[in-house]
Amino acid sequence: MPPGAPTLLARGCLKWTWTPVEPLNARSMLDAATSAAAKPADQPFVERRRRLSPAALDVVNQKVARAYSPIVIAGFVRVADFALLSLVGIALYVGYVMPLSGFSWVYPAEVIAVSIAAVVCFQAADIYQVQLFRGQLRQMTRMISSWSFVFLLFIGISFFAKYGSEISRLWLAAFYFLGLAALLAERLVLRSLVRGWARQGRLDRRTIIVGSDSNGEQLVEALKAQEDSDIHVLGVFDDRNDSRALDTCAGARKLGKVDDIVEFARRTRVDLVLFALPISAETRILEMLKKLWVLPVDIRLSAHTNKLRFRPRSYSYLGEVPTLDVFEAPITDWDLVMKWLFDRVVGSLALLVALPVMGLVALAVKLDSPGPALFRQKRFGFNNERIDVYKFRSMYHHQADPTASKVVTKNDPRVTRVGRFIRKTSLDELPQLFNVVFSGNLSLVGPRPHAVQGKLQSRLFDEAVDGYFARHRVKPGITGWAQINGWRGEIDNEEKIQKRVEFDLYYIENWSVLFDLYILLKTPISLLTKNENAY
Repeated sequence: MPPGAPTLLARGCLKWTWTPVEPLNARSMLDAATSAAAKPADQPFVERRRRLSPAALDVVNQKVARAYSPIVIAGFVRVADFALLSLVGIALYVGYVMPLSGFSWVYPAEVIAVSIAAVVCFQAADIYQVQLFRGQLRQMTRMISSWSFVFLLFIGISFFAKYGSEISRLWLAAFYFLGLAALLAERLVLRSLVRGWARQGRLDRRTIIVGSDSNGEQLVEALKAQEDSDIHVLGVFDDRNDSRALDTCAGARKLGKVDDIVEFARRTRVDLVLFALPISAETRILEMLKKLWVLPVDIRLSAHTNKLRFRPRSYSYLGEVPTLDVFEAPITDWDLVMKWLFDRVVGSLALLVALPVMGLVALAVKLDSPGPALFRQKRFGFNNERIDVYKFRSMYHHQADPTASKVVTKNDPRVTRVGRFIRKTSLDELPQLFNVVFSGNLSLVGPRPHAVQGKLQSRLFDEAVDGYFARHRVKPGITGWAQINGWRGEIDNEEKIQKRVEFDLYYIENWSVLFDLYILLKTPISLLTKNENAY
């Protein structure tokens, strides 16, 4: 186990089987080398899922928009404020001052300084909150007073520094009023956008409550009583069937048992799981956490009814409701933006470099055996979504195994001559760059997406390894921490799949852009030195 790797706590709660997918037909430069063919198998697999209650299905079947991060929105507004003020100030300088007195670095420097000071002042006035963006009066008054303070401060500094005479008073006045007008216009546009996003549910924190007793009812009431709250309570879950478990908590319906939460969260967007159970119910809480930690959601314990109080800094707050953090969703907010940019920019460059090699591999596959050069395979993606992953065909077409129900072994007769080489060197994975750049369902770096019928002997991977589905809390990748450490290729014993999961979880808990870059740069070396298990 790598240093710091988390302990595997929970057993995967779901078992999945899938329908085979027919080979991919020609749709790109490489697909021109392919040809249509019949399905390699007609025997379907039946997907088994936990059955949800009618109330839960009502929520699942509702159309849900993708969430926008309030932290990222606020960050973009800060950048927009700085850019807008800089543009106004420099435009006034170029249009009025420069034709009269020629170019000087003093004015652009002053504009940048004032714009930075304005953003800092706005931050101090606490107006970079999505809740304030929805309103009008509060943010407008705070903005006007902050912008005025910046100019008074600037005038005072200019006076004491004795260079106020070098600054055009007309330019200064125009910068103040036009800058303020631009900021107010920007806020009106922003207000309209934010209200539209709010109506679409993009700013809601979709929350489920665990515990449908009186504590749960008090918690739902406290959350609903708050103004401008982004908490949207979907319902409550509880294992108890006695009189303590209410069918509704302050209008929130009971949707099922705790075991249903994993399936529920994989069929609709859930952002927060909030326990209404008292901290004294330690055993029950731990049993539930073992089932839920595999989900890519925030998990918190509500402390609104606890008599034992900690210091205020020990809590995080949902409005005025104190909570204790247990698990946080990995790679969110700006981290998610950075990873998206890394995938798109580096992935696009890698695709351009790899295109000639991919063309040669496609030609070699076509010449070696009949059938299409590419095929697609159903694999597990983020949060157990099923995604189509593109690969070069490495098996004889009539023996293809789209669900990977049978593990490829050494000297497997199903693998072609070219197939053995491209599997050994991982060249068969190159088409997954299309997944990264165009589909967006893969990252360059992340836990490798396993086939939906991947097995260790006769057991599916989630049956063989505790906490297997926790590796799906982030988007899967073409290469990963486990792969560069030698855990790739055939899985023929429990240690190999166990180690893959352990290294994947270590990656998730320690992710950074530099970590991704390190793994990416180490991958070619690993392919040359640690390929003994790749057949």
